[in-house]
Amino acid sequence: MELKFVLTAFVFISATVTTAEYIRPQPRRTLEFPWDPKPSSHPQQVHISLAGDSHMRVTWITDDESSPSVVEYGTSPGGYNCGAEGESTSYRYLFYRSGKIHHTVIGPLEHDTVYFYRCGRQGPEFEFKTPPAQFPITFAVAGDLGQTGWTKSTLDHIGQCKYDVHLLPGDLSYADYMQHRWDTFGELVQPLASARPWMVTQGNHEKESIPLIMDAFQSYNARWKMPFEESGSNSNLYYSFDVAGAHLIMLGSYADYDEYSDQYRWLKDDLSKVDRKKTPWLLVLLHVPWYNSNEAHQGEGDGMMAIMEPLVYAASVDLVLAGHVHAYERSIRVNNGKPDPCGAVYITIGDGGNKEGLAHKYKNPQPDWSVFREASFGHGELKIVNSTHAFWSWHRNDDDEPVRSDQLWITSLVSSGCVAEKSRELRKILMSP
Repeated sequence: MELKFVLTAFVFISATVTTAEYIRPQPRRTLEFPWDPKPSSHPQQVHISLAGDSHMRVTWITDDESSPSVVEYGTSPGGYNCGAEGESTSYRYLFYRSGKIHHTVIGPLEHDTVYFYRCGRQGPEFEFKTPPAQFPITFAVAGDLGQTGWTKSTLDHIGQCKYDVHLLPGDLSYADYMQHRWDTFGELVQPLASARPWMVTQGNHEKESIPLIMDAFQSYNARWKMPFEESGSNSNLYYSFDVAGAHLIMLGSYADYDEYSDQYRWLKDDLSKVDRKKTPWLLVLLHVPWYNSNEAHQGEGDGMMAIMEPLVYAASVDLVLAGHVHAYERSIRVNNGKPDPCGAVYITIGDGGNKEGLAHKYKNPQPDWSVFREASFGHGELKIVNSTHAFWSWHRNDDDEPVRSDQLWITSLVSSGCVAEKSRELRKILMSP
């Protein structure tokens, strides 16, 4: 009873904070990457991602087209008692030609275990830690990263966080048609992305389409393959995965989403399989926010919201994370524009460090559903403690890691009775043609 009182008081106190008085520092320049020659067979831009139950996908690039898509791994340095061979691809973009992009799935792996691995039988040894099998689990969250001084600050802060999985709601490299910027981004994030799984979804800066010449998302899909096939999706732009008692759904803001689209049908099918006894927490990530009181990108998510929010609400999604707007904003539980104790908490966190700068202008008066909003670069951390409680915190880049600029205890909708209350409504939507 005493713990419940403390948590309730904490939620109330944190929810009363609105816009903090804070003087923002100046923008930082785009990072420069001096040429660093490597043997053509050595792995570059190494990153990992979850690939179904107890498996991990290892992705890397080599300049040598004859390099094998082989990963050797084990639980001791240099002790590679396991191995797997995967697939490879490459692509051309106007006058640019990518290296050989390798994707190899390894496993089954033990939970909460450190593995050492080598890619293509060449080059340095890497190591990663698998997520735990059960709570607690911690997610690092940062969208709209780019490659600026602020990006480096964000990554440095995330590196200080004891997290298990990184979530990125779109806009990764800001290559914007300059394909070599995908390569420099891969090198920039490799120290973190090779050590913890990065689960990403696409943003508008990944589109890179040229009418009649280049298809959209060609670079993104080739380089950042996510577990869409493992989750029954036909597109790398939307997928889902389970980890330690949480079911996460990554939606595609730039894929068709109307009621007759593949994405909508897949989402209904995916939600029909969710067992809240096994995964009591249900999270959604997408790029374009549905709730946004910033002047930037105002209303851009309204079409998708009109179609999908009723389904998200009926499914009792606990938390929706978005990017796109280069600022931070957190809502109370909300549905259909109004406070609702059975709605999701919406968080916009497109403030990872992009080159376009911050979105400073907010609409006034502040909407009833908006609790905290601030135009600063930073990252978020979500620690799901158990089946009923999670702790969310947001950290400004220029603050030391112990300083939290916003924080909130979140109670799961399973424990509040909302899931049971809305089960009939959800079944009705799922059974509709």
